[in-house]
Amino acid sequence: MAFNIIVLAKQVPDTRNVGKDAMKADGTVNRAALPAIFNPEDLNAMEQALGIKEQFPGSTITVLTMGPGRAADILREGLFRGADDGVLLTDRAFAGADTLATSYALSMAIRKIGKFDLILAGRQAIDGDTAQVGPQIAEKLGIPQITYAENIEAIKGDRIIVKRRLDNGVEVVECPLPTLITVNGSARTCRPRNAKLLLKYKHAKTVTERQVENLDYIDIYNSHPYLNLTEWSVADVQADSKLCGLSGSPTKVKKIENVVFQAKESKRLGDNDVEIDELMRELIENHTIG
Repeated sequence: MAFNIIVLAKQVPDTRNVGKDAMKADGTVNRAALPAIFNPEDLNAMEQALGIKEQFPGSTITVLTMGPGRAADILREGLFRGADDGVLLTDRAFAGADTLATSYALSMAIRKIGKFDLILAGRQAIDGDTAQVGPQIAEKLGIPQITYAENIEAIKGDRIIVKRRLDNGVEVVECPLPTLITVNGSARTCRPRNAKLLLKYKHAKTVTERQVENLDYIDIYNSHPYLNLTEWSVADVQADSKLCGLSGSPTKVKKIENVVFQAKESKRLGDNDVEIDELMRELIENHTIG
């Protein structure tokens, strides 16, 4: 038994290094001012997919991402870890999409990919923290969904058993395939790059990348089709441009406020026990501790 798995991944700005230029005046993220990384919980989802592939030989993993041309880096990262293929959904018409427009575009791309048994994605992206895209895609595709997954316990025939991590404990659920699963950050950490796969896929490029970088190794890309990363536009997935990007996004940013933490008071302590005891009593009295 083998399964066709789609892993949804996103290239996100590293919100651990947010500076004063992180946001634009219109309320959108200034992605050029922040380093781009593989969304952490999407890596947890990737590891779950790789575990299934190991358990069921012949299974395939396709990484699907939406973003600008540089988001192809995410596809290569997936290939370096064990994915079989990657699809970049990129078009200026996709820019500025909220969760509704994003889920629509990705659902259209999934329909174009065709047959699938399982869709895996991170619970949420660190640049938005909405946790909405995965469930919205499941609704648009008309398939069941499991959220807050921590581990795929087993697949038996056409049914999957998943452990969910909730606020007050865990639960184990069973669901028919095909289904969409969003994975928590508490799930297994994704394995690192594989050296052999890194050498195999390091020259994998989209058509646009080859044009921009003036790569004219036609013979290499013809003789090694796995180096050709798939790139789709709005027209390629037969999406309605009015439902994509800003035009398809009902969510609007009303206000942005930058919060800067500053210490207003400070106290210098000596090395004697009396001053330390006084500080502890003060912290307990104002309920900072205790």
